[in-house]
Amino acid sequence: MELFELTIEEKMDEVFAISLVENPAIESDFMYFGKEMIQFAKVDNDQHMLIGPVLIPDRKILRVDGEGKPYQVYLSKETVKKVAQNYLMKKYTDKATLEHDKSIKGVHLVESWLKDSKLDKSNSYGLALPEGTWVGMFKITDDKLWNDYIKTGVVKGFSIEGLFSHKLIHASIIDDSIFEKTIF
Repeated sequence: MELFELTIEEKMDEVFAISLVENPAIESDFMYFGKEMIQFAKVDNDQHMLIGPVLIPDRKILRVDGEGKPYQVYLSKETVKKVAQNYLMKKYTDKATLEHDKSIKGVHLVESWLKDSKLDKSNSYGLALPEGTWVGMFKITDDKLWNDYIKTGVVKGFSIEGLFSHKLIHASIIDDSIFEKTIF
C-alpha cells in the first residue's frame, strides 16, 4: 500500500475548518464536560465543552482514491505544529462543519495547544496522547447541536478539512508476474 506524508506548502495548502464526525480518521474520540462526567471533570453543570485531539502526528490514516484504491497518509510533528499555528493565525477558530457536509455555527475553539511533553494539561483530562498532538477545547453554543449530535453520540470526534501536498514515502510493489502471459 502506498504511504504519503501530508505537508503544508506556504500560500497553497491549509486547514480551513474542523468537522464534528461520527468516525474520526485519527481514531480518537473527543470527551465532553457534562453531567455524565461530573466526577472526572469536576464540574457541577453542563458546560457544553469538548476536548480531544485534532491531529495526532505520525498516525497512519487509511484513505481511498477516486478509483477505489486504498492508501495511507500521515502528518509529521512539524506539519501538525504548522497546521495548528496557521489555523489560529488565520482566525479560523469558529469554522466548523458537521460530517464534512454542511457548515455549522456554534462551535468555537477556545483553547488550543501542542502536547510537548509526556505529561501536560491533556493528561489531567484523561487523554493519553503522543507528544506533538494538537489538542483542542471547543465551546458549543448551539443547544440543538449539543443535544442532538454530541450528547447522543452521533458525533464522537474531530476531523480536519484542508488542502495538503502529498509526498510519496512508500510506493506499492507491483508483482511483474501479473503481466506475464502464456499464449497457447
